[in-house]
Amino acid sequence: MISACGGEPPADAGDAARAEREARQAHEREIRDWRAARQERLLRPDGWLSLVGLHWINPGTTFIGSARENGTRLSLGPDQVGMLTLGKDGSARLRIAEGAEVLVDGEPAEGEVVLVPDSQGKPTVVAFNRGDASFILIERSGRHALRVRNAMARTRTSFPGIDYFEINPDFRFQARFEPHPPGKTMEIVNMLGMIEPMPNPGRVLFDKDGVTYSLEALDEGDGQLFFVFADRTSGHETYAASRMLYAAPAGPDGLTVLDFNRAYNPPCAFTPYSTCPMPPPENRLDLRVEAGEKKPLPFPE
Repeated sequence: MISACGGEPPADAGDAARAEREARQAHEREIRDWRAARQERLLRPDGWLSLVGLHWINPGTTFIGSARENGTRLSLGPDQVGMLTLGKDGSARLRIAEGAEVLVDGEPAEGEVVLVPDSQGKPTVVAFNRGDASFILIERSGRHALRVRNAMARTRTSFPGIDYFEINPDFRFQARFEPHPPGKTMEIVNMLGMIEPMPNPGRVLFDKDGVTYSLEALDEGDGQLFFVFADRTSGHETYAASRMLYAAPAGPDGLTVLDFNRAYNPPCAFTPYSTCPMPPPENRLDLRVEAGEKKPLPFPE
């Protein structure tokens, strides 16, 4: 009793404080590692920072290349890459121009090749400029486009890095998952005004300062919970259109971790050649989420 009255904290209180400190340090290491991996992905030669073109293609035939006379004129590459034929059923074939130095999925190619769009799995990559530049076929709302990349793009080679809020454990939540009926979808509008239905497996609910908030989850096909949201910092400290966030599927207890320290900017924050989804009305939070990525930094002069 004398020891207890002498001002020394009980042993269990010291243990709890130490455990809390260690948990916070572990969380900070986890977020720093996530940030490093996030920037590494952006800076890959085929990452979002290398986008330099988005060319919409109508059914029929179009010549592709950098020469002025091409129906689909690229900003770089050989005068003519080849002739693309897009069927009304979405099938696509590229007849490679004679003498064009083209790689298809990393291998030298000539003659005619089938192009697989991103909506049907791993897209076919058509590369040129010794592999530094490439394009793939994408499909959005039934329309097709060529998405062009250049590993030497200034957006990649002069990338200034990412600005963040301080790591804040108060924006890491144990969230409750409420499933929707199987097969439910949600119509999502992208930056170009196109509408696409996406699987909507449920919503998560979390509590902050005595208020309960919810976010509708999307499923991109990998089983993770994917969120596109806006909040009271959007257009101020953070990118105006949206931010994005992933969470693991809920466990048997119906809980998942929603960590806004992992909130990140969509590709359209860095390039005009992406087709990012916009947040549905249900995911516009009446809350200042002071965690995760801030607005993109300006490029150096």
